[in-house]
Amino acid sequence: MALTELPREAQQTERLIRSGGPFPYAKDGVWFGNRERQLPRRERGYYREYTVPTPGAHNRGARRIVCGGAKVREPETCYYTDDHYASFRRIAQ
Repeated sequence: MALTELPREAQQTERLIRSGGPFPYAKDGVWFGNRERQLPRRERGYYREYTVPTPGAHNRGARRIVCGGAKVREPETCYYTDDHYASFRRIAQ
């Protein structure tokens, strides 16, 4: 999916990822284990997750961007989920 197809909050999160933050949640940028195996298998530590704020949510909500690659600010690939890792859509770069 194109970046412009994402919710406004996801587009803002993607910009924060590429600029290195600051991120609004303490868990942003932590290692994502891909335990659900919805993303392509990669070495441990390849993926990092970031919260996409959900208007009206009183917690982190279900929306995330998960990016992979050696360079945090220049990810090789990113995925968007709005259902807390049940499904992902690749974000076109």
